[in-house]
Amino acid sequence: MQPPPVTRCGTIVLAGRPNVGKSTLLNALVGTDLAITSPKPQSTRQPVVGIRTEGSVQLVVIDPPGLLEPHYLLQRTMVDEAVEVVRQADAILHLERADETPGPPLASLLPSGAVGPRPVATVVTAIDLVEQPHRPRSESPTFYVNARAGDGLGDLVSWCAAHVPVAPFRHDPEDVSSQPVRFFVEEFVREAAFDLLQQEIPYSVAARVDEFREGSDPLYIRVTVFVERASQKGMVVGDGGRTIKRLGAAARQRIESLLGQQVYLDLWVKVLPRWRKSPELLRRLGFRVPTVRSP
Repeated sequence: MQPPPVTRCGTIVLAGRPNVGKSTLLNALVGTDLAITSPKPQSTRQPVVGIRTEGSVQLVVIDPPGLLEPHYLLQRTMVDEAVEVVRQADAILHLERADETPGPPLASLLPSGAVGPRPVATVVTAIDLVEQPHRPRSESPTFYVNARAGDGLGDLVSWCAAHVPVAPFRHDPEDVSSQPVRFFVEEFVREAAFDLLQQEIPYSVAARVDEFREGSDPLYIRVTVFVERASQKGMVVGDGGRTIKRLGAAARQRIESLLGQQVYLDLWVKVLPRWRKSPELLRRLGFRVPTVRSP
């Protein structure tokens, strides 16, 4: 009898400050546009899980919120989520942008002991934007990548594969994520808000799937888009409903691409005052709220 093949499987966490290219790298590693990508910082609020299975190796890649100094409860929740996934990782990729000055060491962005003995590599992203990428301050192995073009990903994947444990696969090799479709529907609605809405409005937007009719054709999905003020609701809806129609069309395109079927996306806008600073409302929207008071 042939022995079972030796497989490797583990968790790789993409860590770094906001807007360093974590979501773009996750999408490139998985080969599917799962995570929100936006030039606006702090678009990732909850960890996004992608799965890359190649040969005998399965990498569970997690894109957490960026590491920042929180100023209100939602940001505190985002940072706590990021720290928690770092603590549970098998290996960590610390991202820095090539077109910015070298950032601080990863350990300085996290609570003491969060990195622990885990292997860490530095990834310098967006190398296409500069003639000569900077040298990071870290002494860890360094990889230079252009995730959108796929440059530098081969060596990075090899390092990741070598630093996850020998273990059975956790997921079906055909899976690209372990998270439910509803999560990505809400994310794609928020992504459309970041693309189409200006100033601070996207940061006040949350989305929640209220109805998901399995078996309907087209697939019917009803989503409530929450904002914090009545004036924001007017801007999201737009004159004659034009803005919400554009937002829905953009989100629907992403959802249909992920699901491979037609979707009827029904969006409603409601005001939920100060939801970003309310523990009760944050929990209602699916966040794991830390047991600390809001700043």
